[in-house]
Amino acid sequence: MSSSWFTIAWRDDAVVMLDQRRLPAEEHYLELRDVEEIARAIEDLAIRGAPAIGCAAAMGIARAAVISAAGDAAGLIADLERARDRLAKTRPTAVNLFWALGRMSEVWASHAGAAADAIREALVAEAQRIHDEDVATCRAIGAAGLELVPEGGRVLTHCNAGALATAGYGTALGLVRAAHDAGRGIEVLADETRPFLQGARLTAWELQRDRVPVTVITDNMAGHLMQEGRIDLVIVGADRIAANGDVANKIGTYALAVLARAHEIPFYVAAPRTTIDLSTPTGRAIPIEERGRDEVASLGQHALVPDGVPVRHPAFDVTPAQLVSAIVTEAGILEAPYGPAIERQMADE
Repeated sequence: MSSSWFTIAWRDDAVVMLDQRRLPAEEHYLELRDVEEIARAIEDLAIRGAPAIGCAAAMGIARAAVISAAGDAAGLIADLERARDRLAKTRPTAVNLFWALGRMSEVWASHAGAAADAIREALVAEAQRIHDEDVATCRAIGAAGLELVPEGGRVLTHCNAGALATAGYGTALGLVRAAHDAGRGIEVLADETRPFLQGARLTAWELQRDRVPVTVITDNMAGHLMQEGRIDLVIVGADRIAANGDVANKIGTYALAVLARAHEIPFYVAAPRTTIDLSTPTGRAIPIEERGRDEVASLGQHALVPDGVPVRHPAFDVTPAQLVSAIVTEAGILEAPYGPAIERQMADE
């Protein structure tokens, strides 16, 4: 992956993140110094993608620790609990958010009786560890799933599950990058992904930067191209995977899975094990975020929907496990039946 840009990084005086709302026109980095700024960046999609949201939340907790004026551990922990509660309200579907907050909570719980400054240092170190582990995990996902990508494969992607959605390298695009680096001669077709256009703005941007062949298509072209024999496989990421293998991902993913099944095209999901939520038995239990009207009803300053006409905007949908050809994690490839396969792999964690 190119080293000339990054998704999110810790600095002594700020959390720095690439503002994804401005891409592809402008490469602008935000410097965020308190929890409220980080929470709003997550809510407003300056940073998005389940693993990246988890990293941002961890750094938000670390930042809360650094700027807390509390001189004792009890006061610091009270500040951290308030920060955790605020960050937990930002995006309900991405389980990595809650995983990261839980992991940071365990740090201060394990430092009972320690001085406030020792807790601060431990939280900063843990946030950086979560970031670095995510990059390594994404590379492992790419290596684990490489065998699924054929020579000369034409890969359809949806939304953005690349370096911009993670601490680096990517999940779905981790497989793409691994295949590209292995000389497989692949090409990517990137769904534009209405209404926020993550495929057109973000996937195309980062693949172009890394010289991976990519062509953008509108969301309603996928069926036609499958019918024409121009798509060999579909690879998507995930925001939450239920214990039975049902997958929540960006709205429109379910439709692609149905199309892929109808055309006998493999449909793969790539995600870290932190995206698997064993406490959610099936996709029906996954909370689906409803976002505001404006992201659908307007494009920049231009209205697309007449005033007064209501808009529905679920940000995610759920793809049933039976439509998924395989799930790739950093620990290997999971195949149906997913419930037992997930249970076995998670037990080895």
